Amino acid sequence: MPAVLFSLMLLGALCSLGHAMSREEKLRLRNQVVEMFDHAYQNYMDHAYPADELMPLTCRGRVRGLEPSRGDVDDALGKFSLTLIDTLDTLVLLNKTTEFEAAVRRVLSDVRLDNDIVVSVFETNIRVLGGLLGGHSMAVMLKEGGQHMQWYQDELLHMAKDLGLRLLPAFNTSSGLPYPRVNLKFGVRGPETRTGTETDTCTACAGTIILEFAALSRFTGDPVFEAHARRALDFLWEKRQRNSNLVGTTINIHSGEWVRRDSGVGAGIDSYYEYLLKAYILLGDDLFLERFNIHYASIMKYISQPPLLLDVHIHKPLLPARTWMDSLLAFFPGLQVLKGDIRPAIETHEMLYQVTKKHNFLPEAFTTDFRVHWAQHPLRPEFAESTYFLYKATGDPYYLEAGRTILDNLNRFARVPCGFAAMKDVRTGSHEDRMDSFFLAEMFKYLFLLFAEAEDLPFDVEDYIFTTEAHLLPLSLSTAPHSSSIPSNRTSEQELDDSNFDWTCPNTRLLFPDPAYPGNLRDPIRSAVDKSCPRPAPYREPGMGRPPLRAQDFMANNPEHLELLRRMGVSLIHLKDGRVQLVQHATQAVSAVAAEDGVRFMQEMMELSSQQQKEQLPPRAIQIVSHPFFGRVVLTAGPAQFGTDLSKSSTGLRGFVTVAEPYSGCTEITNAEYVRGHIALLQRGQCMFAEKARHIQKAGAIGGIVIDDNEGSSSDTAPLFQMAGDGRSTDDITMPLLFLFHKEGNILLEALKEYREVEVLLSDKARDRGMDVQEAKEDCLTEATTPTSFEPISQLQESTLELDELAPEEVTPSQGEVSPVGQDTSPVEEVRPPEEEASPAEAEADLAEPKEEKDSEKREEPEGDTDSSSQSVDELMADWREDLEAFQQMEKDEL
Repeated sequence: MPAVLFSLMLLGALCSLGHAMSREEKLRLRNQVVEMFDHAYQNYMDHAYPADELMPLTCRGRVRGLEPSRGDVDDALGKFSLTLIDTLDTLVLLNKTTEFEAAVRRVLSDVRLDNDIVVSVFETNIRVLGGLLGGHSMAVMLKEGGQHMQWYQDELLHMAKDLGLRLLPAFNTSSGLPYPRVNLKFGVRGPETRTGTETDTCTACAGTIILEFAALSRFTGDPVFEAHARRALDFLWEKRQRNSNLVGTTINIHSGEWVRRDSGVGAGIDSYYEYLLKAYILLGDDLFLERFNIHYASIMKYISQPPLLLDVHIHKPLLPARTWMDSLLAFFPGLQVLKGDIRPAIETHEMLYQVTKKHNFLPEAFTTDFRVHWAQHPLRPEFAESTYFLYKATGDPYYLEAGRTILDNLNRFARVPCGFAAMKDVRTGSHEDRMDSFFLAEMFKYLFLLFAEAEDLPFDVEDYIFTTEAHLLPLSLSTAPHSSSIPSNRTSEQELDDSNFDWTCPNTRLLFPDPAYPGNLRDPIRSAVDKSCPRPAPYREPGMGRPPLRAQDFMANNPEHLELLRRMGVSLIHLKDGRVQLVQHATQAVSAVAAEDGVRFMQEMMELSSQQQKEQLPPRAIQIVSHPFFGRVVLTAGPAQFGTDLSKSSTGLRGFVTVAEPYSGCTEITNAEYVRGHIALLQRGQCMFAEKARHIQKAGAIGGIVIDDNEGSSSDTAPLFQMAGDGRSTDDITMPLLFLFHKEGNILLEALKEYREVEVLLSDKARDRGMDVQEAKEDCLTEATTPTSFEPISQLQESTLELDELAPEEVTPSQGEVSPVGQDTSPVEEVRPPEEEASPAEAEADLAEPKEEKDSEKREEPEGDTDSSSQSVDELMADWREDLEAFQQMEKDEL
């Protein structure tokens, strides 16, 4: 059937029992969306262009190679003014035609695509190629209107073809699946260009090409792009698991073997399903709808557990693969609207909405009982996208209120003077110095469309399809000239049950004879989420004998303790980063009994770490509230195990900051007259945290902030830790003390240098920006982590215990390792899970080495809730490995 008809399903409207939003209120919210877009876009142009992205906390551009590497996330950056290209069609939709014309001229004059740089094929396709094609579509539309862009001669399309040709070498594989990366200048050349050596790619990375490549072929008349995209889709279809009709998350691009066999609708797979359905809508080829319907039936049979969407194993689809969900699946209700399956769309969207209301934003991952699993939120637009599509399908004003919630939270918690900053931790409201291009490309499109009336739009959006990056491609491409000889593996008739396929577009009026129907679906889900956040089970004391030296008494700078360790065959290895590594060699112990004591000591260290994980404090927030910040800059801070507990204060501690002298705070404060009544800034090092706190408290300070002396350290790249005491009573310390890494501390110091008087709020989480502090709502601010319990180690010949400072989701445990979850062992310093591969008889523990030989600051990582249920070591390792792989895959997807 003609592809354009598929969009008609969005025209059905529904009268709801909810209160209708007035036209004036919708207009106010629409204008607010435009103002927010202007704030983000203008700050990018003023402070970042021609860089790829804006760093909104430091008000500068992110240039690849000049900023610390963020790993695969940076593969989206190609020194091609990414944010400007990604924003082109947003400018037109928001009626900013003059700005669009100026932006196009900038792209044509300034942007180069032949940079010697390695980029992600997936990200470059959806963001840059999609942005150029969306911009071209808008330019043609405006030119045909006769008033704007009369000079335009398909220049953006020529750039798009140039880029498409630069991406094509990635498809030179035996399978047709593209390499995940390509060098824009040299293509795929092997190790010297970091290309051509990869063996794996994600399903979405290979399956999210068809819209842009087919549009490029049909715009230019060159079929080569569409042919390559179809070949990749054909290969993925052939490699689906034939019994479950599901696909895995990661596939070998040469052999077609599934590397990761978990299957869901979130990170790693999401847009593969999206593009099958949208390729049918855009291109009118029944093949894509046939494949989508087969996949969709399996998704609803195995993955969908309304309102949840849980990953399963493709070979055992009745077996869940995890107990948490990632935020990228928030697009799926919108896709279900396009499919016409409205009921599960309403249910899943409601679950996501309630999680959003609990945490202000969707955490990057959350558990089945709606607790935080990964606390980041990079301002993803998928929830806004589904909200818009559900409003279009139902007309229910409830979704306008959901949109209002998104707007309010962005302004209250993410807005900063130089744009909008991603949330580093939704629990505390702390920021990350990033504003991804998709925020401008997608978020403001969907929010504007949600509140706009038809007459507010410069064109009819029903004539276009949205790509996964929300770029606009005209449905008229279905009738554009294209090669009919493009090979494709047609689905065999035996695989299809045509009677199960909906070949007509559903009328939403018929789906909702009762206007109360959507509300009836939402109410039980709202209740289920509200009853979540169970308390963690109490820690169970391990039932084992104690060695002569107890782990909880161990001091890394105590000579007697070090001698006892030596006798037990435990040695200390000093690492360059200031930590020490405990390694136990049973054969080096003075006796068999001492060797057994050593084994028990190592095991006790792990058990103690597990116990302390349940006692950790969550991170805190330092909010700059004075002019010109007004609470819009929030820094993630580590708490102390002593002093005032900010979580028990409804207002936090507010005061002006001043630098203590001496800056180390390790001797009596010499500028007490300035410190008195202020929050003192101190530098880490030379003495213990508690000693610093006592000195500034004696000088009359009302609080303290310790800034890391390790230049370049940042909460962006290292998890926060918890400041421990000094081994004796700290009851005399009655003020709060917080810790900032070097980068975040510099933001505070630079503000103090420029404005002289800087007032901050120390609290458990950020308060409302620019408005009165409201009463804190009950929130589930706990982070779910892998359950921690360990089986006793027996008859080990050698063991190494590594306790350092990575968070659980960043762990890369090796097969057979036995290790604690990333927590400190008091009074030992840094604790983190294992990073290096160990033999089955190995377990490693890194302890923070003192910066001075005698005195050191002890630090521990705050952690969230943990589950006390027992698991074997192998199961723990498998869980950690799975979490790590999933997180890395999300980074490669769109993080």
